[in-house]
Amino acid sequence: MTTYAGRRVLVLGGRGFIGANLVTRLAEAGARISIVTPRYSRAEDEGREPQPGGVTVYEGDIRDGELMKTAVAGQEIVFHMAARSGAERSMEDPWTDLDVNCRGTLSLLEALRRINPAAKVVFAGSRLQYGRPRTLPVSEDDEGQPMCLHAVHKSAVEMYLGVYQRLCGLRSCSARITNPYGPGQPASRQAYGVINRLIHLAVSGGTLTIYGDGLQLRDYVFIDDLTAALMLLGASAAADGRVYNVGSGRGTSLSEVAKTIVDLAGGGKIEHVEWPALAAQIETGDFVADISRIDRELGWRPEVTLRNGLSRTIASYRAHVPS
Repeated sequence: MTTYAGRRVLVLGGRGFIGANLVTRLAEAGARISIVTPRYSRAEDEGREPQPGGVTVYEGDIRDGELMKTAVAGQEIVFHMAARSGAERSMEDPWTDLDVNCRGTLSLLEALRRINPAAKVVFAGSRLQYGRPRTLPVSEDDEGQPMCLHAVHKSAVEMYLGVYQRLCGLRSCSARITNPYGPGQPASRQAYGVINRLIHLAVSGGTLTIYGDGLQLRDYVFIDDLTAALMLLGASAAADGRVYNVGSGRGTSLSEVAKTIVDLAGGGKIEHVEWPALAAQIETGDFVADISRIDRELGWRPEVTLRNGLSRTIASYRAHVPS
């Protein structure tokens, strides 16, 4: 991505799983990077590569309007990865999910409107916005019924972006991300990222817990493919005002993934358990993304196969397991 050389880029949530990997890729491309991140401990860096040098760090909260004004000044592209994640958590604590995801985004948009209206926002949406799909694969035009408040809030953010683009001229686009996995997610993070959690368990010889029969299909996208797509969205004027699915375009059952992880890791055992009540209520069923729009309009397609991505993730986490 030579188009990023020397460009000023802000990553909100720059020490999260997606954000940290994105920062690494941006640094390799020569971008001038700033990040906003909440206060974090050394334990949060478990399993991650060191942060690239030369990154400006704003330690604070996206809901802090004054911090947002400082952070967005002079930026060309803003990657909005800051969010309260987790479908179940959004139902257990709806107020925090609403506050971080919606009020936080408004703080960002107001700062951009006042300080830097020329910047472009790339927003990390979610496949959860589609709810329970009626047909597969799911295209961006499919109207879903969200099964959790997290999905509602993600869709609300996309609507905020549309209003600010129409009324204020702020440029933006959205990536509806399927199920990302890959190196860089600490074992302590369990609210999301099922594949990474299963890999941590397998590498440490633990029990991989699968709800029900595990036959539900998911669309798993490797983190390197995802960050490449996000950078393409940020660099492409053709993506302005558009929504794109970002996934592999292939469905794989969780049971099949778990068996592959145990095989590749050479450890761990699989145990099927009953669905917890809340998880069963908000389960979306099978999901596979239609990724033809981003391929057709921008020329992006995933390159890493699931088995290869799992092998690479296992090798990375194995290097961080105490001997």
